[in-house]
Amino acid sequence: MAQQSMPAAPSDKPVYRFAPSPNGLLHLGHALSALLNHDMARENGGRFLLRIEDIDLTRCTPEFEEAIYRDLSWLGLDWEKPVRRQSEHFDDYRAALDRLIEMDLVYPAFMTRGEVKAKVAAREAEGKIWPHDPDGSPLYPDDDRHRSKAARGALIERGVRHAFRLDMRKAMEHVGRPLIWTETGDGERGEIPADPSAWGDVVLSRSDAPSSYHLSVTVDDAAQGITHVVRGLDLFEATAVHRLLQELLGLPQPVYHHHRLVMGQDGRKLSKSESSTGLAALRDQGFLAGDVRRLVGL
Repeated sequence: MAQQSMPAAPSDKPVYRFAPSPNGLLHLGHALSALLNHDMARENGGRFLLRIEDIDLTRCTPEFEEAIYRDLSWLGLDWEKPVRRQSEHFDDYRAALDRLIEMDLVYPAFMTRGEVKAKVAAREAEGKIWPHDPDGSPLYPDDDRHRSKAARGALIERGVRHAFRLDMRKAMEHVGRPLIWTETGDGERGEIPADPSAWGDVVLSRSDAPSSYHLSVTVDDAAQGITHVVRGLDLFEATAVHRLLQELLGLPQPVYHHHRLVMGQDGRKLSKSESSTGLAALRDQGFLAGDVRRLVGL
């Protein structure tokens, strides 16, 4: 097992990172994010790190990971070695989760996606409104949050699959004050009020994955000493959850820079399934790294 990582010591240099998942080929949207991180690190005399977010062991593959290295090298980027791979740090995420469990801020959640969907549909059929998170997904019902410890224990002993969710109400009460983050990106700027409660009781770990994106990215950024998080505007609202986890776990707060997204011809953000915007496809067509910079507006 990998050794547990401690938060990195404060650095006198800014530290940036590009953190793709090897579950598909990189596209122009990834190129914009990688180039911005790399350029900002150079312009500010900082460090540029690469992190491979391969926590989804069913979809992430070594082939896609190698493609990431190949595409970034073609763009002319270089990064520090060794690369941090999430699959080598499951113990770190488990340690963070255990700490939150000991603080009584996490509970086991047993409802399946189908059960949640049915409950939401039944409520809406009655003409009642079910709250949704900023991404449009329905908030998790409160059934498991109110389940007794004895009932939870009995279900776990029977081998019922479960996730672990953050009790948002308790977590906010534990922090006891409003949260903010510093934003320098392409949308709102300045001190941004963080509203983690808009996400409800977020998942921190599933039976088929040792950590959620929210938990792993928070732990990883601290472990790598990241001072500036530069990523797409689609993650702007999620920053509220990350700020909450930083406060609960006593981790440092980076500066955030959420950049514009590269949109497809249909007006939607690009996905890894769109081969026409894939970096490998562009390279095969004879495009050069400078062409990609122009395509993403740099």
